[in-house]
Amino acid sequence: MNAARALDPLRPRRPGGMGRGAMFALVVHAGLILALAIGVSWRSSEPAGVTAELWAAVPEVAAPAAVAPVAPPPPQPVMPKPEPKVEPPPPKPEVNEAEIALEKAKVEKARREREEREEREAKEKIEAVRKQRELAEKQEREKAEKLAKAEEQRLAKLREDQLKRMQGQLGATGAPQSTGTAQRDAGPSANYAGRIVARVKPNIVLTESVPATLRAEVELRVAPDGTITSRRLVKPSGNTAWDEAVLRAIDRTETLPKDTDGRVPSAITIGFTPV
Repeated sequence: MNAARALDPLRPRRPGGMGRGAMFALVVHAGLILALAIGVSWRSSEPAGVTAELWAAVPEVAAPAAVAPVAPPPPQPVMPKPEPKVEPPPPKPEVNEAEIALEKAKVEKARREREEREEREAKEKIEAVRKQRELAEKQEREKAEKLAKAEEQRLAKLREDQLKRMQGQLGATGAPQSTGTAQRDAGPSANYAGRIVARVKPNIVLTESVPATLRAEVELRVAPDGTITSRRLVKPSGNTAWDEAVLRAIDRTETLPKDTDGRVPSAITIGFTPV
C-alpha cells in the first residue's frame, strides 16, 4: 500500500506527512520552471547544464537534454563609402605668343610643302601621259608612213609593169590570141624548121639508097648572125650512112637563114628524113 502511493505522485497524500512522491513532484516542477527560464533567456546567455538526482522506487530513464540552437553570427557593420576626393583643376599653362607664332609658321610651311609636292606629282603624271601619247602617235605615224610607202612602191611597180607591157606590145610579133608579155616569142616560128631543112638538104650526098622512113635529129648551135657553131646527133636514125650524110650536109651549109622576125635562134633541133 505504501509502495503504491509512492509510485503515484498525483495521488493525494494524507495530511500531516510528505513522502517521497511529494518530493519527486517538487523536483519535477522545479525542473520545468528551470527549463522555461532557460528557454526564455537562451539568446542572451548559453544555458548551463543542470544535473538532478532523482530517487524513485522504480528506475526511470531520463530524457535527453535539450540542445540549444546555434546562434547566427552577428551582422557585419556596414562601412560608409568614402567620399571621392575632388582634385583641383591643373593650372592653365601660360600662353607664349612666340611659341604660338612659331607653331603656326611650322604648320603653314608643312602645308605649302605638301601642296607643292602634290602639284609637282600632278605635273609629272601629266607629263608622263603626254610623252606616252606622243610616243604612241609617233609609232602610229611611222606605221602609217611605212604602209603608205609600201603601197606607193606597189603602185609604182604596177605602173612600171603596165608601161613595159604597153611598150612591148608596140613592137610585138605574137599572134592576136597570144597571152605572153614579151615583144617576140622565144622560139622560132612554125615554118622555120622547114626552111632550115630546105637549106641543108641540097648539100646531102648519098651514094646508096636508104629507107624513106629514116629520121635523124640533130641539135644545132647558131651565132646571132646565123653561123652554125656546132652540131650534134641527138637521135640517130639507125642507119649510119644516112646520119653521116646529114652531118656532112650541115657542115657544108655553114649558115642558117633568119626567122620571120629577123632573128636566128641560138639553139634548135631539126629532124632530117630522106624524103
